[in-house]
Amino acid sequence: MQPTSRRPLAVVTGASSGIGYYLALRCAAQGFDLVVAADRPLDDVAEDFRIQGAQVTAVPADLASPSGVNDLCQAIGNRPVDALLANAGHGLGKGFLEQDFNDVRHVIDTHVTGTLYLLHRVVPGMRSRGAGRVLITGSIAGFMPGSFQAVYNGTKAFIDSFAAALRNELKDTGVTVTCLMPGPTDTEFFARAQMLDTQVGADDHKADPAQVAQAGFDAMMDSEADVVAGLKNKLQVALAKVTPSQVLAEQHRKMAEPGSAND
Repeated sequence: MQPTSRRPLAVVTGASSGIGYYLALRCAAQGFDLVVAADRPLDDVAEDFRIQGAQVTAVPADLASPSGVNDLCQAIGNRPVDALLANAGHGLGKGFLEQDFNDVRHVIDTHVTGTLYLLHRVVPGMRSRGAGRVLITGSIAGFMPGSFQAVYNGTKAFIDSFAAALRNELKDTGVTVTCLMPGPTDTEFFARAQMLDTQVGADDHKADPAQVAQAGFDAMMDSEADVVAGLKNKLQVALAKVTPSQVLAEQHRKMAEPGSAND
């Protein structure tokens, strides 16, 4: 990346596919240079971003680890970050006791520890300059106990809550925090989480990741507190707020229990 660029800089994590890819593509199309990171190959997608006119630095990094976050921050260098889109994450299906605990730990460290560490490294520079935008990808899953997806939903509950709190802490600083809360989206999420045999994984009516990313980008640029992508998801969140937790857990079980696609 050339340090003489006059374009603002956006940092996008989880940019190799899905919502993160389309967030980065949207940033590039709207005049941002990019530093993108993911734990999967980025060379091909980086070319897609460059076609939009962006200067792109691609960082292969596992953002569940402090060293991965440090590698990303080193790639950013001293250039001011105008927008941080913290999107890295992945799912984990099956019952909690059947999951490998290393996989459990990786989900927690990606969604919670790694995200918070990245924010802690990047946002102080925004605050000191009095300007910056942060988009954190949470989920509507954070509003319901996630039977057979308990760790994922639990981490997203943390992120949804944390984003709202951080936004409040940063009010009047010139830095805005927006939480994007998607529902089931047509990405590699369910295959990677080994959930293709579940009702939710097999559903053919998942949201378009490009549309979800557009909603998140627009909300960030409009400095909104949060956005739930899709009318169906908005209704689901409203109902979740007034439904007993064990009813929600049973509803989630029907969607996410292994083999439920055949029910």
